[in-house]
Amino acid sequence: MAETITRITPAIVTVSEKTKWFFIELETSDGVRGIGEATRFGHEDALLAVSRELAKMLQGRSEDEIDALVRYDAKTGATPRAVISATEQALWDIRGKRAGVPVHQLLGGAVRDQIPIYANINRRTDDRTPDGFVAGAEHALAAGYRVIKIAPFDGLTPDDDDDALYDAGIARIQAVCRAVGSDIGVMVDCHWRMNPVRAEQFIKTAGGMGLVWVECPLPEEAEFMGDLKHLHLCAAEALILLAGGERGGGIDDFNEFLDAGIYDVVMPDVKYTGGLSETQRISMAAGDAKVAVSPHNPSGPVAHMASLHVSAVLDNFMILEHQFDETPLFHSLCPGAVPPVIDGNSVLPMAPGLGITLDLDGLS
Repeated sequence: MAETITRITPAIVTVSEKTKWFFIELETSDGVRGIGEATRFGHEDALLAVSRELAKMLQGRSEDEIDALVRYDAKTGATPRAVISATEQALWDIRGKRAGVPVHQLLGGAVRDQIPIYANINRRTDDRTPDGFVAGAEHALAAGYRVIKIAPFDGLTPDDDDDALYDAGIARIQAVCRAVGSDIGVMVDCHWRMNPVRAEQFIKTAGGMGLVWVECPLPEEAEFMGDLKHLHLCAAEALILLAGGERGGGIDDFNEFLDAGIYDVVMPDVKYTGGLSETQRISMAAGDAKVAVSPHNPSGPVAHMASLHVSAVLDNFMILEHQFDETPLFHSLCPGAVPPVIDGNSVLPMAPGLGITLDLDGLS
């Protein structure tokens, strides 16, 4: 007989002016606790409200019943979907702890014993000069990373025709590429800041810089789908990859990009897709379309651990994001839990469940 849920506890950790982490812990009638992450910065009040409503609905119900209730619903809004995703992560954590095995074993078994990982240095880079970006990149290299991602186009918008902001972004990229050399991969996240003309200009420039990929150059909206498909062709000519889709929910959202042939790499996020199982489904659909998967993961340590587990089992996995060095809380909140990065790879977590426990007392 399945255990029942006896307690659901949300908690918020303030990291900086840019970030708050949102966690949800479940406890079952046999005393096992599992944790998930639903971080959506700026939406904490709504996350709290949804998680409390979910607690009323789920408390006292069986685990098996809850598993069906939290399945991803394409009609669910972004905030409820994040809470559902965290609940699903926590259920996997509970099952792994109860069975004494890591979650990746429950998901079908790891197909790799090391997880390629890159450092997103954007939030740790307070000095937004080219030298500031170089310092962040060099710090990441010293910590064992071999691929760096930057978001250099501060202030640029799709409606902005001012070359100064664009040129400032190019200067930051050039400085980082010169500093790290050709043996280190550099990716650029545009954060949907460009219009079609500017994006095509940048794709051609990016090819000359030898970037690994250009991410989210245009808003991912219906009116830009044709432009995105054209950019995909431009990226192929420039010998770089086009990546995106980090805000996607379940498989239906990603099928829009896959069916249109827009991206070389899609970026499902375990906090938004509905959890680990839906991320696996998205990956399988992407694999059928000959598209790689690189999970979006600019969040806290729980989402990081969940992302490591699912990355271990995906056949068409490319590389995992890590929001590098944003705060010492990433490690101090869970001492010894996050695996080290060695020569560009994270060690595979082997502890039962997700392999992470947080002391949530006083955090909510």
